[in-house]
Amino acid sequence: MRVSDTVLVEVADAVATVTLNRPDSLNSLSLELKHDLLSALQQVRDDPTVRAVVLTGAGKAFCAGQDLAEHAGMLRAGDPAPLRTVSEHFNPIVRTLFTMPKPVIAAVNGTAAGAGASFALAADFRVIAERAVLLMAFANVGLSLDSGASWLLPRLIGHARASALALLAEPVESAQALEMGLVNAVVPGDRVLPAAHELAARLAAGPTRAYAAIKESLRYGETASFEETLAKEAELQALAGGTADHRAAVEAFLGKQRPTFTGD
Repeated sequence: MRVSDTVLVEVADAVATVTLNRPDSLNSLSLELKHDLLSALQQVRDDPTVRAVVLTGAGKAFCAGQDLAEHAGMLRAGDPAPLRTVSEHFNPIVRTLFTMPKPVIAAVNGTAAGAGASFALAADFRVIAERAVLLMAFANVGLSLDSGASWLLPRLIGHARASALALLAEPVESAQALEMGLVNAVVPGDRVLPAAHELAARLAAGPTRAYAAIKESLRYGETASFEETLAKEAELQALAGGTADHRAAVEAFLGKQRPTFTGD
Protein backbone atom coordinates (compact mmCIF):
# COMPACT_ATOMS: atom_id res chain seq x y z
CA MET A 1 0.00 0.00 0.00
CA ARG A 2 1.62 3.29 -1.09
CA VAL A 3 -0.10 6.54 -0.24
CA SER A 4 2.31 9.02 -1.84
CA ASP A 5 5.95 10.01 -2.12
CA THR A 6 5.78 11.77 1.25
CA VAL A 7 4.17 8.95 3.24
CA LEU A 8 4.91 5.27 2.71
CA VAL A 9 2.73 2.46 4.04
CA GLU A 10 3.70 -1.20 4.24
CA VAL A 11 1.46 -3.93 5.63
CA ALA A 12 2.95 -7.26 6.68
CA ASP A 13 1.73 -9.85 9.18
CA ALA A 14 -1.16 -7.60 10.29
CA VAL A 15 1.21 -4.69 11.10
CA ALA A 16 1.07 -1.45 9.11
CA THR A 17 4.26 0.63 9.06
CA VAL A 18 3.57 4.28 8.22
CA THR A 19 6.76 6.16 7.32
CA LEU A 20 7.07 9.93 6.96
CA ASN A 21 9.21 10.26 3.87
CA ARG A 22 10.79 13.71 3.55
CA PRO A 23 14.21 12.81 4.95
CA ASP A 24 15.98 15.80 3.34
CA SER A 25 13.79 18.14 5.43
CA LEU A 26 13.84 15.98 8.58
CA ASN A 27 10.30 14.87 7.71
CA SER A 28 8.98 18.35 8.42
CA LEU A 29 5.26 18.69 7.90
CA SER A 30 4.50 20.28 4.56
CA LEU A 31 0.91 20.65 3.39
CA GLU A 32 1.36 17.63 1.14
CA LEU A 33 2.76 15.45 3.92
CA LYS A 34 0.02 16.48 6.36
CA HIS A 35 -2.67 15.62 3.84
CA ASP A 36 -1.03 12.32 2.93
CA LEU A 37 -0.37 11.33 6.55
CA LEU A 38 -4.02 11.79 7.52
CA SER A 39 -5.06 9.73 4.50
CA ALA A 40 -2.59 6.97 5.39
CA LEU A 41 -3.72 6.83 9.02
CA GLN A 42 -7.36 6.67 7.99
CA GLN A 43 -6.57 3.84 5.59
CA VAL A 44 -4.82 1.71 8.19
CA ARG A 45 -7.50 2.54 10.75
CA ASP A 46 -10.21 1.21 8.45
CA ASP A 47 -8.27 -1.78 7.09
CA PRO A 48 -9.55 -4.89 8.91
CA THR A 49 -6.35 -6.79 8.07
CA VAL A 50 -4.28 -4.28 10.11
CA ARG A 51 -4.15 -5.06 13.84
CA ALA A 52 -1.25 -2.81 14.93
CA VAL A 53 0.41 0.32 13.54
CA VAL A 54 4.01 1.54 13.63
CA LEU A 55 4.68 5.23 12.89
CA THR A 56 8.25 6.25 12.05
CA GLY A 57 10.35 8.62 9.94
CA ALA A 58 12.73 8.07 7.04
CA GLY A 59 16.35 9.12 7.44
CA LYS A 60 17.82 10.56 10.60
CA ALA A 61 14.74 12.26 12.08
CA PHE A 62 11.31 11.14 13.21
CA CYS A 63 9.61 14.46 12.46
CA ALA A 64 10.86 18.03 12.89
CA GLY A 65 7.36 19.48 13.12
CA GLN A 66 5.88 22.14 10.89
CA ASP A 67 7.76 22.90 7.65
CA LEU A 68 8.76 26.43 8.62
CA ALA A 69 10.11 27.32 5.17
CA GLU A 70 6.73 26.64 3.59
CA HIS A 71 5.01 28.29 6.56
CA ALA A 72 7.10 31.46 6.29
CA GLY A 73 6.47 31.75 2.57
CA MET A 74 2.72 31.69 3.14
CA LEU A 75 2.96 34.22 5.97
CA ARG A 76 4.94 36.61 3.76
CA ALA A 77 2.32 36.26 1.04
CA GLY A 78 -0.48 37.05 3.47
CA ASP A 79 -1.95 33.58 2.97
CA PRO A 80 -4.28 32.72 5.91
CA ALA A 81 -3.71 28.97 5.42
CA PRO A 82 -0.89 28.67 8.02
CA LEU A 83 -3.24 29.92 10.73
CA ARG A 84 -5.76 27.19 9.87
CA THR A 85 -3.35 24.27 9.78
CA VAL A 86 -3.91 23.29 13.41
CA SER A 87 -7.66 22.80 12.97
CA GLU A 88 -7.50 21.52 9.39
CA HIS A 89 -4.46 19.22 9.58
CA PHE A 90 -2.80 18.70 12.95
CA ASN A 91 -5.98 18.10 14.94
CA PRO A 92 -7.40 15.48 12.55
CA ILE A 93 -4.02 13.69 12.42
CA VAL A 94 -3.49 13.52 16.16
CA ARG A 95 -7.14 12.63 16.77
CA THR A 96 -6.86 9.73 14.32
CA LEU A 97 -3.67 8.54 16.01
CA PHE A 98 -5.05 8.85 19.53
CA THR A 99 -8.40 7.20 18.81
CA MET A 100 -7.01 4.47 16.53
CA PRO A 101 -8.99 1.29 17.42
CA LYS A 102 -5.79 -0.75 17.38
CA PRO A 103 -2.42 -0.30 19.12
CA VAL A 104 -0.03 2.37 17.77
CA ILE A 105 3.74 2.32 18.35
CA ALA A 106 5.87 5.38 17.56
CA ALA A 107 9.33 4.26 16.45
CA VAL A 108 11.19 7.50 17.23
CA ASN A 109 14.34 7.04 15.16
CA GLY A 110 15.59 10.61 15.59
CA THR A 111 14.50 14.10 16.59
CA ALA A 112 10.78 14.53 17.26
CA ALA A 113 9.96 18.22 17.57
CA GLY A 114 6.83 20.36 17.78
CA ALA A 115 3.86 18.62 16.21
CA GLY A 116 6.15 15.68 15.44
CA ALA A 117 6.71 15.17 19.16
CA SER A 118 2.96 15.50 19.76
CA PHE A 119 2.29 12.77 17.21
CA ALA A 120 4.68 10.47 19.07
CA LEU A 121 2.97 11.28 22.38
CA ALA A 122 -0.41 10.35 20.89
CA ALA A 123 0.79 6.79 20.24
CA ASP A 124 0.19 4.03 22.79
CA PHE A 125 3.89 3.15 22.98
CA ARG A 126 7.09 5.05 22.16
CA VAL A 127 10.33 3.25 21.32
CA ILE A 128 13.12 5.82 20.97
CA ALA A 129 16.67 5.72 19.68
CA GLU A 130 19.46 6.45 22.15
CA ARG A 131 20.55 9.49 20.14
CA ALA A 132 17.04 10.85 19.58
CA VAL A 133 15.54 13.83 21.39
CA LEU A 134 12.04 15.10 22.02
CA LEU A 135 11.48 18.84 21.80
CA MET A 136 8.40 20.89 22.58
CA ALA A 137 9.69 23.53 20.17
CA PHE A 138 6.60 25.75 19.99
CA ALA A 139 7.81 28.60 22.23
CA ASN A 140 11.06 28.82 20.24
CA VAL A 141 9.05 30.14 17.27
CA GLY A 142 6.60 32.21 19.31
CA LEU A 143 3.76 29.71 19.27
CA SER A 144 1.57 27.95 21.80
CA LEU A 145 1.14 24.18 22.06
CA ASP A 146 -0.84 22.25 19.49
CA SER A 147 -1.56 18.73 18.22
CA GLY A 148 -2.83 17.66 21.63
CA ALA A 149 0.38 18.43 23.51
CA SER A 150 -1.37 20.45 26.22
CA TRP A 151 -3.61 17.46 26.99
CA LEU A 152 -1.09 14.65 26.49
CA LEU A 153 1.98 16.04 28.25
CA PRO A 154 0.50 16.70 31.73
CA ARG A 155 -1.16 13.29 31.73
CA LEU A 156 2.11 11.56 30.90
CA ILE A 157 4.50 13.45 33.17
CA GLY A 158 2.50 15.84 35.39
CA HIS A 159 1.80 19.57 35.22
CA ALA A 160 5.13 20.84 36.56
CA ARG A 161 7.30 18.88 34.16
CA ALA A 162 4.95 19.60 31.26
CA SER A 163 5.18 23.33 31.98
CA ALA A 164 8.98 23.20 32.05
CA LEU A 165 9.20 21.33 28.76
CA ALA A 166 6.73 23.67 27.06
CA LEU A 167 7.99 26.99 28.42
CA LEU A 168 11.75 26.33 28.25
CA ALA A 169 11.48 24.47 24.92
CA GLU A 170 14.70 22.55 25.56
CA PRO A 171 15.44 19.14 24.03
CA VAL A 172 14.84 16.08 26.19
CA GLU A 173 17.39 13.34 25.61
CA SER A 174 16.29 9.72 25.43
CA ALA A 175 17.48 8.67 28.92
CA GLN A 176 15.70 11.64 30.52
CA ALA A 177 12.57 10.93 28.48
CA LEU A 178 12.55 7.36 29.78
CA GLU A 179 13.00 8.51 33.38
CA MET A 180 10.15 11.00 33.00
CA GLY A 181 7.79 8.43 31.53
CA LEU A 182 7.61 10.08 28.12
CA VAL A 183 8.81 6.92 26.36
CA ASN A 184 8.55 3.18 26.98
CA ALA A 185 11.95 1.98 25.78
CA VAL A 186 15.33 3.35 24.68
CA VAL A 187 17.29 1.23 22.20
CA PRO A 188 20.30 1.64 19.88
CA GLY A 189 19.46 3.48 16.70
CA ASP A 190 19.58 0.40 14.48
CA ARG A 191 17.18 -1.39 16.82
CA VAL A 192 14.36 1.17 16.85
CA LEU A 193 12.31 -0.20 13.98
CA PRO A 194 12.99 -3.88 14.78
CA ALA A 195 12.04 -3.30 18.43
CA ALA A 196 8.88 -1.45 17.42
CA HIS A 197 7.97 -4.24 15.01
CA GLU A 198 8.53 -6.90 17.66
CA LEU A 199 6.13 -5.08 19.97
CA ALA A 200 3.68 -4.51 17.12
CA ALA A 201 3.76 -8.21 16.19
CA ARG A 202 2.95 -9.16 19.78
CA LEU A 203 0.03 -6.73 19.84
CA ALA A 204 -1.17 -7.76 16.36
CA ALA A 205 -1.53 -11.32 17.67
CA GLY A 206 -3.71 -10.12 20.55
CA PRO A 207 -7.44 -9.44 21.02
CA THR A 208 -7.79 -6.43 18.72
CA ARG A 209 -11.36 -5.52 19.64
CA ALA A 210 -10.54 -5.82 23.34
CA TYR A 211 -7.56 -3.51 22.80
CA ALA A 212 -9.88 -0.97 21.15
CA ALA A 213 -12.23 -1.17 24.13
CA ILE A 214 -9.35 -0.78 26.60
CA LYS A 215 -8.11 2.32 24.76
CA GLU A 216 -11.61 3.82 24.69
CA SER A 217 -12.08 3.06 28.38
CA LEU A 218 -8.83 4.77 29.36
CA ARG A 219 -9.62 7.84 27.23
CA TYR A 220 -13.09 8.11 28.73
CA GLY A 221 -11.86 7.72 32.27
CA GLU A 222 -9.46 10.66 31.89
CA THR A 223 -12.30 13.17 32.12
CA ALA A 224 -15.37 11.29 33.36
CA SER A 225 -16.55 10.82 36.93
CA PHE A 226 -16.06 7.52 38.73
CA GLU A 227 -19.72 6.56 38.30
CA GLU A 228 -19.66 7.50 34.61
CA THR A 229 -16.51 5.44 34.17
CA LEU A 230 -18.11 2.41 35.81
CA ALA A 231 -21.03 2.68 33.38
CA LYS A 232 -18.68 3.01 30.40
CA GLU A 233 -16.69 -0.02 31.58
CA ALA A 234 -19.87 -2.08 31.79
CA GLU A 235 -20.87 -0.99 28.28
CA LEU A 236 -17.48 -1.80 26.76
CA GLN A 237 -17.11 -5.05 28.68
CA ALA A 238 -20.43 -6.24 27.30
CA LEU A 239 -19.17 -5.56 23.78
CA ALA A 240 -15.84 -7.29 24.42
CA GLY A 241 -17.64 -10.21 26.03
CA GLY A 242 -19.56 -10.80 22.83
CA THR A 243 -16.47 -11.26 20.68
CA ALA A 244 -15.24 -14.54 19.24
CA ASP A 245 -11.83 -13.81 20.79
CA HIS A 246 -13.29 -13.72 24.29
CA ARG A 247 -15.22 -16.95 23.86
CA ALA A 248 -12.21 -18.73 22.36
CA ALA A 249 -9.89 -17.45 25.11
CA VAL A 250 -12.21 -18.70 27.85
CA GLU A 251 -12.34 -22.15 26.26
CA ALA A 252 -8.55 -22.15 25.87
CA PHE A 253 -8.13 -21.20 29.54
CA LEU A 254 -10.44 -24.00 30.67
CA GLY A 255 -8.56 -26.42 28.46
CA LYS A 256 -5.22 -25.21 29.81
CA GLN A 257 -4.18 -24.04 26.33
CA ARG A 258 -2.75 -20.83 25.01
CA PRO A 259 -5.45 -18.77 23.28
CA THR A 260 -5.18 -17.82 19.63
CA PHE A 261 -6.74 -14.44 18.91
CA THR A 262 -8.11 -13.60 15.48
CA GLY A 263 -9.12 -10.02 16.18
CA ASP A 264 -12.84 -10.87 15.89
